[in-house]
Amino acid sequence: MIDLALAPLFIFIMRIRELLATGNPSFSFEFFPPKTEEGGHHLLDIIESLRDLRPTYVSVTYGAGGSTRDLTIDLVQRIKSRFGIETMAHLTCVGSHRDELAATLSRLRESGIHNVLALRGDPPKNQTRFERVDGGFGYASELTAFIREGKWEFCVAGACYPEKHTEATSLDADIENLKRKVEAGAEFLITQLFFDNRRYYDFVQRARTAGIGVPIIPGIMPITNVDQVERFTKMCGASIPNPLLDELHRLRSNPEAVLSLGVAHATAQCLDLLQRGALGIHFYTLNKSAATRTILTAIRTVLPALR
Repeated sequence: MIDLALAPLFIFIMRIRELLATGNPSFSFEFFPPKTEEGGHHLLDIIESLRDLRPTYVSVTYGAGGSTRDLTIDLVQRIKSRFGIETMAHLTCVGSHRDELAATLSRLRESGIHNVLALRGDPPKNQTRFERVDGGFGYASELTAFIREGKWEFCVAGACYPEKHTEATSLDADIENLKRKVEAGAEFLITQLFFDNRRYYDFVQRARTAGIGVPIIPGIMPITNVDQVERFTKMCGASIPNPLLDELHRLRSNPEAVLSLGVAHATAQCLDLLQRGALGIHFYTLNKSAATRTILTAIRTVLPALR
């Protein structure tokens, strides 16, 4: 657990759906909980360095099989207490039955957290497919309904996949699954990473046609390392446009050039998304600050109304 002395702050209770309803573009950052105390201190330093960018909220991931559950709960509470930033905890179905999930949700509420991203989750590393445990859930829609029907009064978010979930049989089947998730109570959605905005626009159109009306926030990951992004896209089923991929391969031996290209591409993506009506951007930071700061600063320079 991260052990830091925290000065008490008066914290306003805000649910993210209320923040999205203000009409102001939302900028949010996603982090994962480090497994060491030193890593925890470093991450809090990173979050503090991004504080002046005024994120609408930050989210903290939840390891496969709940492997970082305690770290996730500790970290979201500390971010909110120390920095006064609204936080959202990820929660998955993997390896947990209803009673365990209820206990985790109660701990989050007792820690002053009011926002949860409900996910099915990926199977642990030693498993090739997701397995529902006895008394547990097999779908994010079931977890979402469980949270919304309980006593906790969380704002519940859901994940969505512009290029469809890897296990979905078709784009239409994926949209139907997403509709069930929203009908179960998901109040806004965050997309998986993508690198071609046409994927996002086509996806939003399919969702709206299917009757899904909740906010759909695009998730953007700046490319900082070629091997890393190829590994991520293979795992989550996202694609990299061929011209961008060719250029990344050409620059592979020049890390600084790769970073510059990745930041430039993400900045162009974000500007286009915001100018065409996206309600905000969710940044997959990979626990780094430089790329996110450069992109968001550029956005606010080009679009002064977002300062």
